[in-house]
This record gives sequence, structure tokens and C-alpha cells, in this order.
Amino acid sequence: MTQSMVPLDAPVPGPSFTELVRSLDMAPDWSVPPGMTRSGLAAPEATTVLALRFDGGVVMVGDRQATAGYDVAHRHVQKVFAADEYSAVAISGTAGLASEMVRLFQTELEHYEKLEGVRLSLDGKANYLARMVRTQLPLALQGFVVVPLFCGVEPRTARGHVFTFDAVGGRYEEREYGTAGSGSREARAYLRTVYRPDSDQAAAIDHAVQALVAAAGQDLATGGPDLRRGIYPNVVTVTADGFDDVDEAVVAAAAERALEVVS
Repeated sequence: MTQSMVPLDAPVPGPSFTELVRSLDMAPDWSVPPGMTRSGLAAPEATTVLALRFDGGVVMVGDRQATAGYDVAHRHVQKVFAADEYSAVAISGTAGLASEMVRLFQTELEHYEKLEGVRLSLDGKANYLARMVRTQLPLALQGFVVVPLFCGVEPRTARGHVFTFDAVGGRYEEREYGTAGSGSREARAYLRTVYRPDSDQAAAIDHAVQALVAAAGQDLATGGPDLRRGIYPNVVTVTADGFDDVDEAVVAAAAERALEVVS
């Protein structure tokens, strides 16, 4: 029986899971044949996500709709995920590639912590995610764009941080809030009118859901709350106590208030 072996003189990979699988010739191939663009594929697009700081942490929200051209491809897509215990990541862009990037990012952070015995700093996580986005540049040039949103808390300071990215891997720390996706401009415009840095967690959740409703009112690709179907946004918080999925009853109440306020 044959067995794949790593040469004895091969360089030892560092604390990167991607470098490890690459050294074993097991790295996934995300390339697209030359000349192919997304116009030839019905690849669903994840749309609007946002995050904002509040006194003691950060809240992140994503709508649940994915589109394929002018059609609704899915109504229950999860776009906000735990990156690790003290950070969260949200996806916009080509949904399949974005979801795969999130899974690899989660594995990278877990792998680093196991090998190094310490958690990567929040700034280090953001830098690593930016590098992952940069490796997707050839795909982005063919129309398969993936743009994440990242947030988290350094437990020793209990201060929330929000990071936005561009399609070529640029990384930017936002002072107050960040948005991504097709409805990002509308969401950002709404947050500009209501955001208060000293807001508590409950107020921050309300403002975040309101901004999503405002985006859905102007951007056809963004799915607002659907009370009749029971479809509500993904809402999570990250504080010094860690990552937390906000209870659906709390989100439903916030959605009802948002639909009354944003008209």
C-alpha cells in the first residue's frame, strides 16, 4: 500500500493550516477556467451585512437573502458566523466562495491557537483575512467577488473593533461601523443618522436592524425582515464574555420596531 510522504528535507510549515495542506499537496483549487465569468454561472450572491460598535462590544447583522441575477435564490442564508470565541465574520459577494473562505478562516484560527498555545490578536486575525481576500483577486477579476466584514473584541480592553475590506485585500479599521454588500451604501447612510458610540447593546441591535430595513427599502437584493414567514436577520454580538447569537425572539421584536420606525 502506497502512502503520501513529506520529504525529510521539506520545510516545516508554520502555524498556518493553509501552508500545512499545501505542503502535503492537498490545498483546494479555487481557480476558474480562463475566460469564464460569473455571467456563465448562476452563482448566488450574498448581499448586505453590517457591524457597529457599542459600549462594551460590537453587534453584527446580516440579511438572509441570496440572489441570482434578478431572482431570489435563497431566503434563509446564514451570512454571519463566529470566527472564534471573541470575533465574528460576515460574508457578501459570491456566496459559495465566501462560505468556503469563512470555513477556512475558522480552521486557520483554531489551528494557530493549537500550535502556538495563544490566540491570534484581533489585528492579526484581520490581517490574515485580508491576505485570504487578496488570494482571490484572479477570481474577483472574473466577477466572483468575495468581500467579508470582520469584528471582534480584545478581552483585556472590552472594546469592540470593526474591519472592512475591499476586493483586492485592502483592510480598514472603522471607528464606528462598517457595511458590505449591495445595500451597504443605504445601510451606512442610515447609521450615520442614528449611531451613538455610547449606545448600549439593546440600542445597537435596534439601530443595526433598522439600518438593514433601510437598505432593503432601496436595494432589491437585500432581504428585509419577513414577519409573516418568520424570516429575521442573523444578529450576533461579541463582548468580553465572548461571541453570542442573539435570541430569535429579541431579533423578532427588534425587526417589528424597525419596520415601524423605518418607513
